This record gives sequence, C-alpha cells and structure tokens, in this order.
Amino acid sequence: MPIYPIDVFEFPTNLGLTKKEEDEQPGVYVLPEHFKKYGLYDQLPIQNRYTLLAPPYEIKKDEVSGILNIEAVAHYALQQAELLTTALEEKTFKLMIGGDCSILVGNMMALKQKGTYGLFFLDGHTDYLPTSSSHTGGAVAGLDLAIVTGLGDDRITNLNDLKPYVLEEHVFCVGNRELDASYVQPILDSAIRYMDLPTLRKTGIEHIVKQFLDMVEQQQLEGFFIHFDVDVLNDLIMPAVDSRQTDGLDYVELIQLLRPLVSHPQVVGLEITVFDPHLDRDGIYATSFIEQLVDIFS
Repeated sequence: MPIYPIDVFEFPTNLGLTKKEEDEQPGVYVLPEHFKKYGLYDQLPIQNRYTLLAPPYEIKKDEVSGILNIEAVAHYALQQAELLTTALEEKTFKLMIGGDCSILVGNMMALKQKGTYGLFFLDGHTDYLPTSSSHTGGAVAGLDLAIVTGLGDDRITNLNDLKPYVLEEHVFCVGNRELDASYVQPILDSAIRYMDLPTLRKTGIEHIVKQFLDMVEQQQLEGFFIHFDVDVLNDLIMPAVDSRQTDGLDYVELIQLLRPLVSHPQVVGLEITVFDPHLDRDGIYATSFIEQLVDIFS
C-alpha cells in the first residue's frame, strides 16, 4: 500500500476527446462522482480532496496544429500545474481522477517544475504520434504521451518553457495492443522503452516492473508518476471506454503491475483516465474496478 496518506485530485475534463455522434459530450467528466457514488472514497485512507472544474466541452480544431481544443487543454494544464505546485510538497500519495488522458499534460508539467521524474505509462494505446498521423482527429487524449515528451506544437508541449515535461528515456510505455505497424513505428523510433501487451506477457510483469524501478534508480530520478488509462484492461471487464479493443490485462495482471509501483517510496502518484460512467449506468464495472483498486492499495 502507499507509504503516505492519499490526496485525491479530481480533474474531470473531457476536452481531450472527440465525441460519438449520439452523445452530447464524452461522459468521462462525471467519473469522480461515479467513483464517489460507488464507494471508492469511503474505502481509501483519503486525507484531502481537491477538484479543478473543467471548462465546458467544445470541439475546436486548431487550423495550424490540427490539435483539438489546444488552447483550452493548455489552459487547463496550466491550472493543474498551479494547483499541484504546493500539493507536491506534501508527503501524500497523489491519486488523480480524470477525465481523459489530456490530464497527463498538467500533471507532468507540474512535476517538471519540481525536478526530473519518470513516467510509467500504462495504456491500451501508445498515444505517441505526430498530430498529422492522429487516429483520433487531433484529440489530445490520443497524443498525450507525444505531447509530454515534447512532440508537437509548442503551445501545448512547451508551456512555461518546460519542454519536454519528461524525457523519452525516462518513460516506459506498457500495454499497447493497437499493433498496426504504422501506428507503433513512431514510438519504436523514439527513446521510450516500449512493451506492448504480448511483450509484457512474454517478458513477465515482475521483470518489467523491476526494469522500470532500476531505471529510476540508475538515472537518479527524483521520483516517478503512473498513468493508468483503463482501456488497458480487457474489454470483457472494462468496456466503458471510448476506444474499445479485444483482449487486455485482467485484474490479476493489473494488481501484479501496480501494487509494487504504488508502494514504492519514490512514487508520486497515479492518474486514472477514460472510464466513461455514461457507459456504466448501473455501476457494474465501477463496482468491480473499485474493489480491485482498493486491493491494489491494500
């Protein structure tokens, strides 16, 4: 379990996603309340709870960069970083609840202001593409790893002159299962340590975690952060996401991955993204997810 009490940060933005035709807006913005309703906050040793309200949803593609809602996402990231500046000094485990994956920008920006940190990026996609190759219409939630490592328009990759927010060689990208060659080539050409789902299972979860923690020690990093997009989970246990795929991690594998990371003395925190409560109206998936998350923190 975390060695410190937990501070919860609610970042309920959906500006990093496109919406389906039948939806008014992506439902990830209600995830904090969904988790509260189904008992997450009652089952964890939470010390403080902070909420950063998100601006209204919009779809505004930037003509120059091709990035969706670039100005609004960047502004929200700056607000996140400001909120976290003081909080990062507290000896607590930071549990960030999205929202979509664009919250990674503000979180890593805040850490860059503090020092040099690593990133364990656990996701069913790489989210590492030039905007021109985006599979999500320029939505930041499909480009977040590229953005935080400095790939893309400076108006979002270089906020407060902090580019990159994390160095490629300090990142492990784990769990991708969109294996089209053109999709994975950019990350293969980078310095990011990349392990797709088949590689993770072949190499072994314990070995991958050890490699990451060894890197943190060898590079003398001040700590590390965990990105957890729930679409890395098997579609049978977590279909409440915007970009579904077959297969994925089961909960036994998830626990094996996350438990040693969240209990490590150098961990800063973990963000949870892309769980859409509009696709979980009766709370079935939230109930099982919360049970497993509490187990990870136990």
